[in-house]
Amino acid sequence: MSTEIEATNVGLAAQPLSKKTALVTGGSRGIGAAIAKRLAADGALVAITYNASKGAAEQVVSEIEKAGGRAFAICADLTDAAAIPALFEQLDSEFSKRTGSNALHILVNNAGNSGWGGLSDATPETWDTMFAVHARAPFFVVQSALNRVSDGGRIINISSGAATRPMAVAPIYSAAKAATNNLTHSLAITLGQRGITVNAVAPGWIRTDRNAAVRENADMVKTIEGDTALGRFGETSEISAVVAFLAGDEGRWVTGQVIEASGGYKL
Repeated sequence: MSTEIEATNVGLAAQPLSKKTALVTGGSRGIGAAIAKRLAADGALVAITYNASKGAAEQVVSEIEKAGGRAFAICADLTDAAAIPALFEQLDSEFSKRTGSNALHILVNNAGNSGWGGLSDATPETWDTMFAVHARAPFFVVQSALNRVSDGGRIINISSGAATRPMAVAPIYSAAKAATNNLTHSLAITLGQRGITVNAVAPGWIRTDRNAAVRENADMVKTIEGDTALGRFGETSEISAVVAFLAGDEGRWVTGQVIEASGGYKL
């Protein structure tokens, strides 16, 4: 009898999110894909969004399912504010089909786009596109999610160390991520009365395809690693681990925080 109970408890502990649903925007690659896989491994039913990377999104879903998890993908261009209500209509349908409810327990605003344009070559269009994804989309995704996110739910925004230590080569991106941090604080105050926690995770230099060109430059790699206390680029799994903590029950008393996970970059 005790052996059965212990085995059952181990199974429950291994999948702390087994009764939860999650949405990870931009979950087809890099950090977003790692987050989706981790939340699914912890038992959540995970929806991911993608824009152009359909094949990559399908690969993420396939890997999750092969590992025994549950996931599906929805196409959504988050540079278009009108796409957000349509995304949630699809999400309602998919969650209801799978769980009998459209309840959302964990929302991860991760979708992003590249933007290394500096002051001299920036245009209103590059500014608008960057802010549309990194600042406007999270706001309106949360707005659409409000009547779906359950009390006691989790909202996690993926920010960047550049929000507090701006990069001269990427001023628009840095400013947009600063807006993400500010939005995190504001939402934490607004939603705290419902027991919903709102936090941001701010990665430093993480090994992803977005910075492959940087990692091919030996001098830049040496400089970045020299500026990082732990002396290396981070891995996507190290960011997803922080998100998993915030998404789980053990993170219930943490809200309104921007947690830097950079390995001690530029301390």
